[in-house]
Amino acid sequence: MEAAFPRHYRPRRRRRLSRQAPAAAVEREHHAYGPDPSQYAELYLPRPRTRRTAVVIIHGGYWRAAYGAELGEPLAWDLAARGWLCWNLEYRRAGNGGGWPQTFEDVAAGIDALAAAVAGRGLALDRVAALGHSAGGQLAVWAAGRHRLPPGTPGSAPRLRLDAVLSQSGVLDLRRARELGLSDGAVDNFLGAAPEPHRLADPLSHVPLDVPVYAFHGTGDDTVPVELAESYVAADRAAGGRAELILVPGDHYTLIDPCSAAMAAVRHVLAGLD
Repeated sequence: MEAAFPRHYRPRRRRRLSRQAPAAAVEREHHAYGPDPSQYAELYLPRPRTRRTAVVIIHGGYWRAAYGAELGEPLAWDLAARGWLCWNLEYRRAGNGGGWPQTFEDVAAGIDALAAAVAGRGLALDRVAALGHSAGGQLAVWAAGRHRLPPGTPGSAPRLRLDAVLSQSGVLDLRRARELGLSDGAVDNFLGAAPEPHRLADPLSHVPLDVPVYAFHGTGDDTVPVELAESYVAADRAAGGRAELILVPGDHYTLIDPCSAAMAAVRHVLAGLD
């Protein structure tokens, strides 16, 4: 599993689950939602399912093709073993056909495809939360507000609405990320230079959301500055939203380590959604 993470990140061996969270048997299924090799999601089915909330996992990697859905696998296994139904979503990224509008079309279609994947199987989607790390945090917050996008905009007519977003060191202020030139100009590499995609994709352009946003951020994160989460939460709350900044110990990758205290804080919030 270590090869799925950046070289400087080495996840610790997964702890056994506590007696308060007995391990469920987990089945994994592959579901394509389009013809491209990156248009798929994997459904993690816990037996028994003990949590009402389904979790859509959206990985990060500064939207680049070098990083894929394998980054979400440890979280999907861990959460499913604790009773959450998980949907680990892949999408086209910059370098393999992604960008604007393709990545956004994929994230929208991929989330909607969860409804079809569980239809007729007794797997109710009473509540659906998105869990997005880094660039995946930006995509998750965008997806939670896409029903308010102008008609005809990619993803503007969702079939499945999100009830909450948990952003893990998310890139939640694209304008500032662009100013800082984060990851060698990752924002422009992803969205191009035209202003309209930046406006439509930027979470700050769509505050307040009508669902809660929990913006987790590592106190030692030097990959995505915490000011991006701070500015988003401040703007959302000033507009009447329910965003919350939750600082946790660790660096950028601690939040996708199932054994970390940071991820324990994420699970605590997820459990509260049930």
